[in-house]
Amino acid sequence: MRSDAQQNRDRVLAAARVEFAAQGAGASLNRIAQRAGVGPGTLYRHFPSVQALLVAIISDEVAVLCARGEELLAGSDPGLALRTWLRAVAVHAAAMRGFVAVELLGAAESPALSGCHDAIRDVGSRLLHRASVEDAVDDVLAAVNAMAWASEQLPADPARLDRLLTLITRSLPH
Repeated sequence: MRSDAQQNRDRVLAAARVEFAAQGAGASLNRIAQRAGVGPGTLYRHFPSVQALLVAIISDEVAVLCARGEELLAGSDPGLALRTWLRAVAVHAAAMRGFVAVELLGAAESPALSGCHDAIRDVGSRLLHRASVEDAVDDVLAAVNAMAWASEQLPADPARLDRLLTLITRSLPH
């Protein structure tokens, strides 16, 4: 990809993250293009649909989450590593206002999202295994998404997510 095309793609993704976080499902593709400083044709050339845009955002962010999980796997405190990573997963889910969970639930229809789901599950499983709860990975990830939603409902209480994460990580065997 040419450097100017890559820059346009990156600007569209950054603008889309902001718009989806602010507007949820009602985010306007035209507004995303305006915020990115590109024309609608440029947006549609890179992302022919809202789902393609969401897949790109989710794929990029999942790669970052998984890389962070890999770093944490090398740490000396398995409980802290798990808590730190689960918080990153929850912050990611809350920032996307539930789109991540909805899209990942339909992962079977999208090879890219299926790969994202598998990557998150793999890193989560290894972190949970270090904390001796490997079989609980799907339940714990579902709980973290629920916690992200719950914390989003009271934005005036920024400590709520950490309190909820403490509840779940305290229940895990050490």
